[in-house]
Amino acid sequence: MKAENNRPEQRLQGTAAAPGVARGPVYLLMKGMAIVACQKVNDSEAEIRRLEAALGATRLEISKLRDDIARKLNESEAAIFDAHLLVLEDVALIDDVSREVKKSGFNVEFCFQEVAQRYIEIFEKMDDDFLRERAADIRDVTGRVLEQLLGTQPERAGEAAKLHVVVARDLTPSDTAGLHDDGVSAFVTEEGGRTSHSAIMARSLDIPAVVGVKGLMEAVKEGDIVLVDGETGLVIVNPTEQTIDAYRDKVQAILTRRDRVMREVALPEVMLDGAPFTLLANIGAPEEMDDAVSYHGRGVGLYRTENLYLRLDAWPSEEEQYAEYAEAVQLAQGRPITFRTLDLGGDKRLGDLADEANPFMGYRAVRLCLERPDVFRPQLRAIIRAAALGPVAVMFPMISGVEELRRAKEIFRRIENELKQEGVTSRSPIKLGAMIEIPSAAMVADELALEADFFSIGTNDLVQYLLAVDRGNQRVAHLYEPCHPAVVRTLARIFLAAKQRGIPAAVCGELAGDPVWAPLLLGLGAHALSMSPAALPEVRFMLRHSSLTELQQLAQRVLSSPEAILTRLLLQDFAAHKLKLR
Repeated sequence: MKAENNRPEQRLQGTAAAPGVARGPVYLLMKGMAIVACQKVNDSEAEIRRLEAALGATRLEISKLRDDIARKLNESEAAIFDAHLLVLEDVALIDDVSREVKKSGFNVEFCFQEVAQRYIEIFEKMDDDFLRERAADIRDVTGRVLEQLLGTQPERAGEAAKLHVVVARDLTPSDTAGLHDDGVSAFVTEEGGRTSHSAIMARSLDIPAVVGVKGLMEAVKEGDIVLVDGETGLVIVNPTEQTIDAYRDKVQAILTRRDRVMREVALPEVMLDGAPFTLLANIGAPEEMDDAVSYHGRGVGLYRTENLYLRLDAWPSEEEQYAEYAEAVQLAQGRPITFRTLDLGGDKRLGDLADEANPFMGYRAVRLCLERPDVFRPQLRAIIRAAALGPVAVMFPMISGVEELRRAKEIFRRIENELKQEGVTSRSPIKLGAMIEIPSAAMVADELALEADFFSIGTNDLVQYLLAVDRGNQRVAHLYEPCHPAVVRTLARIFLAAKQRGIPAAVCGELAGDPVWAPLLLGLGAHALSMSPAALPEVRFMLRHSSLTELQQLAQRVLSSPEAILTRLLLQDFAAHKLKLR
């Protein structure tokens, strides 16, 4: 298949979102925000009734889509649309629109779009990848409501996109759900990330996908041919015959590796020399437990409790939190769950949290909780009550020193004793851990290890703070370099402190789910790695085909490396050998 033009080959790099390789002509899906006229109205109450009718119609529409996905795939993927239904129940959103209509006297379509766009922008500015990508969900739902208000039909790929590669600025979960029926070969987007719901659904539908391809919409035109590598994130526009021939062997090697990896997905977590290892999942809602179990995670190493707060856009009650935590513990079926206490603040704003000049170093995470017993107590009570149903651990985020950890532990134990007086006891002792993600905590890790039952290293923030690099700032993001010798040596220091004090140390940041980095982390001394469920098979394969001795030797070579580029080459060569890429 050749391009119907003489445009040269161009290579673009994005994020691999769904595995597989495909090639086909481009289908440009040019979706944009609906154009809504601003008009004065005489009857604000009538406008609000129109909004209520549109919300009801959208609710029925999404419920039908949810049922379709449940039949085609399973409940885990269908649960994506439960989050969409919750947006329609968001009292704050609906109240904001109603107030805007009454205050301005403008038509409800205009007011709804203005308020929805504010919500979308709040999520788009968040630093956490998972939360930032929820902006696409809000855009999806609010777009449906606008279509109901305007009486328009959404653009979708349709029959014309069959056997094509869909190229778009972004895709909503609703868009993605229809791609399989439309018979598209693959999709590529300029925005989005691996944890977006559209990417998750693409993996379930077995559609190769690459997301976050900067400059995509400028580079690709109708009539182009695109080769999509959902394994490496490479997108080749108008590949030459030489490229296609060279890529054919690579494609076969990738597919062969994928088959080998999946054949071992349920095998024991033991290295070649008999050394055991533990892989856990990072999740943020009970429905994500299905993926953690299906990919054979040994438990949950990070449960992001703040996701409930952000989904509700409110401070949830103790009962609301207990209902979610209890459901997750029951779905885990005896596997341990480590709940991270509330990590709000920074880029994750809620309710009465004020804006700050430097929010990432401000009033957030454990600092907020220690000053807000009205927030901290209900959460701890809910977690302890859920622990009566299965094994639970708790870790406190953004610990900077021993004093903070002691204060958090004292509050926890006091509440635990209160609940015992009420007849509530955990099924097994609840271990309390410290997240190590601030340089000061890394420097006093040996003292912290005397107070903590375990460590969990949050590499995303630790790297950011060690290197003074805001990874969300495009002007300096290239300086965010985990292979920097300071990062590797700091990790080694933390693991050594944990070993000397006899406590386990896990890693729950992005590096844990990277098959290139996982061997180094275990070689440095990590006891467990916690990652997104989809990353589990490849990391498990990598470690099963290594020996602990090899990993420790790799760690020693990396620790003596003076430059990041040398470390990166060492890690890539090791991974390529194990994954048989070279």
